[in-house]
Amino acid sequence: MNKVFAILLFLLAGCCNSNAQYKKPFLAFASDTQEPMWIEKVFLKPDSNLKATRMIFEEVDLVHPSAFFILGDVVSLGESNSAWKNMDVYLKRTVKDSIPVYATLGNHEVMFNAKKGTKKFTRRFPMYNPAGYTEIVDSVAVVLLNSNFDKMSNLAIVNQDAWYKNKLAALDNDPSVKFIIVGCHHSPYTNSRIVRPSTLVQKNFVPLFIQSKKCALFISGHSHNFERFKVQGKYFLVIGGGGGLHQPLNANNDIMHDLSANYKPEFHYLEVRRDGDELKIVSRQLKTDFSGFKDGLKFKIKGVDTI
Repeated sequence: MNKVFAILLFLLAGCCNSNAQYKKPFLAFASDTQEPMWIEKVFLKPDSNLKATRMIFEEVDLVHPSAFFILGDVVSLGESNSAWKNMDVYLKRTVKDSIPVYATLGNHEVMFNAKKGTKKFTRRFPMYNPAGYTEIVDSVAVVLLNSNFDKMSNLAIVNQDAWYKNKLAALDNDPSVKFIIVGCHHSPYTNSRIVRPSTLVQKNFVPLFIQSKKCALFISGHSHNFERFKVQGKYFLVIGGGGGLHQPLNANNDIMHDLSANYKPEFHYLEVRRDGDELKIVSRQLKTDFSGFKDGLKFKIKGVDTI
């Protein structure tokens, strides 16, 4: 009897250790989870896009990250109640399963009626702050910004710029923070033929990101692709594979050199883990037959010596 009891304890301990390893804190990111609009289907080919978005949320719910971040274009039209119908189901489930979901505004949230769209957005994401906001998980600070400059007043842009500068300085001087990830919707760098690189993101967000000693990764969407750029020694990822219509790309070039030119999954999300003084990044891609997800591109970012 004692032997049986001992074996059960051993097995239980093994299960607990395995479960603890599985639950090691990590972050998940996605972008452009919106349902395609009819006008988009005139120019771009649909491919079970609603199913892809649903499967991404189901997968995120299954792997259970410490936090889930959506980088804009959560839905097709922020002002429309019907556009939120499916998303509300997904968000309710993640919240029920104790997965906090954070998001920043995309252009689809503020399309046609920015005030109404923003109101419906903040109802789903009450932690959202138009001046920017930060969440810290396992010594990794995620800074989310609003890149819809054409819908912002000059004062709002100035206030966000000031907040961003002060926040990065504070995080750089916070010994409990090891890495900073900056996110917004519009990509500063992309080869998409449909949307252009955002020169305003390049001007307002990129310089401070480059200067910060702890900023390691800049993540955005808007371009419905996976793209990876390295500018002045720092990585910029485009992860717009959350369910929107896949966009064609211009040929890779020296000016906009995509380090992942041969990795182009149609649908994907991102997992980021801190392992000591490294960030481990994995793009989880949806298989082409929609049978599930698999690890795609993987790479690491090492922290600076001053961290």
